[in-house]
Amino acid sequence: MTTANPTPPTQATAATAGPREMRRILASSFIGTAIEYYDFVLYATAASIVFDQVFFTGAGEGVAQLLSFGTLAAGYLARPLGGVVFGHLGDRLGRKSMLIVTLVLMGAASVLIGLLPTPAQIGVAAPLLLVTLRILQGVAVGGEWGGAMLLAFERAQKSKRGFAASFAYMGAPAGAIVATLVLSAASTLPRADFLAWGWRIPFLLSAVLVLVGLVIRLKVAESAVFTEVAGQARAARAPVVEVFTRYRRSFLISVGTGIAGQAAQGLMGAWAISYAVRQAILSPTSVLNVKALAGVCTIVMIIVAARLSDQIGRKRVMLGGMVGAAVLAFPILHLLESGQTWAVFLALFLGLSVVQGFTAGPYGAFAAELYPTRIRYSGTSIGYQTASTLGAGFMPMLATGLVLAAGGSLWLVAVAWITLSAISAIALLAAQEGKDKEIREIG
Repeated sequence: MTTANPTPPTQATAATAGPREMRRILASSFIGTAIEYYDFVLYATAASIVFDQVFFTGAGEGVAQLLSFGTLAAGYLARPLGGVVFGHLGDRLGRKSMLIVTLVLMGAASVLIGLLPTPAQIGVAAPLLLVTLRILQGVAVGGEWGGAMLLAFERAQKSKRGFAASFAYMGAPAGAIVATLVLSAASTLPRADFLAWGWRIPFLLSAVLVLVGLVIRLKVAESAVFTEVAGQARAARAPVVEVFTRYRRSFLISVGTGIAGQAAQGLMGAWAISYAVRQAILSPTSVLNVKALAGVCTIVMIIVAARLSDQIGRKRVMLGGMVGAAVLAFPILHLLESGQTWAVFLALFLGLSVVQGFTAGPYGAFAAELYPTRIRYSGTSIGYQTASTLGAGFMPMLATGLVLAAGGSLWLVAVAWITLSAISAIALLAAQEGKDKEIREIG
């Protein structure tokens, strides 16, 4: 007696890594992304407390801060471009090779920022070069997250895909912690020395971190599911085109659902830091240390949320984070205004750790479950990076402008945060739960 083409037992296991290999994959996903986000978040923090006083000194305090955050936004605007370029190449050539390229590109841009002359030395070319290098950072990180997430997602057991995919997202706060602590240490220098040369040290350190990341990533094997598809006629010739034609709804859902977590990052990870320093609530060193501590809590919350999503579903966990943002927006910003160290930490814990952790922790697996393997790198990368541009890229500038419009009050900032969280909730409710889908059956 025979059965009709049963799935060979080896096919299921071919895509799933053994325990030892899986640990290597997760370490590569986490450490590589941490290094990428060390550079990317380092710039965001420096834009909050340094660049307005180094590259835009003649513009006046308020305008200089807006210009500094404008260069920050340029990097976020470039992230979808990185998603398009490296998503296409990653779906055509493989996940691993793109991760090597993006790591080197990010490191080179960061080192050059650390070596960049000031306007006093080369005039207007200095801020123009700063924007150019920030754009290169955005392109690099735009291609990084999707590949790192998919290498883990596509090799994990179905019951652990949410947890595995979250390692790429955990790398972001981990990189932010290291960047924040290194910049915090540099900020203990006399103020004049810190602004003259001390802020450059963390950017130059990137060269060492990139070498470490390359050693780790070169030891990881390519995604078996991708290799299987690439060897068949199912491989997409134009993955990006297919995302926008056949999977337009999935793309809109992946963008919409990603905005909430990114808004929390842009608001509490960049703008709130600047606000605390500018209002003399805390010294630069103190606020950076508080942010680093909140970053540790964010990693814990991402782990909790991702594991929970493997049990009860991505949608329930992410919706909880979005509702939490709406409920906590006004209390969080009130804490930020209070001027107390403990209150600033609590605001960052609630906004960065809890809200971002639950809205973003399961997002990688959620987004990956919207697309088939042949276009998964493109779909997840472009969707996530577009959400990062809309949610985090403009949030510091938007919040700064809203505070000015409200005469110093933060109530308009809270309203904007709630609105973005509501947009994500609507997109989430339009999606199907994907945690129980077989990876080869998606699409």
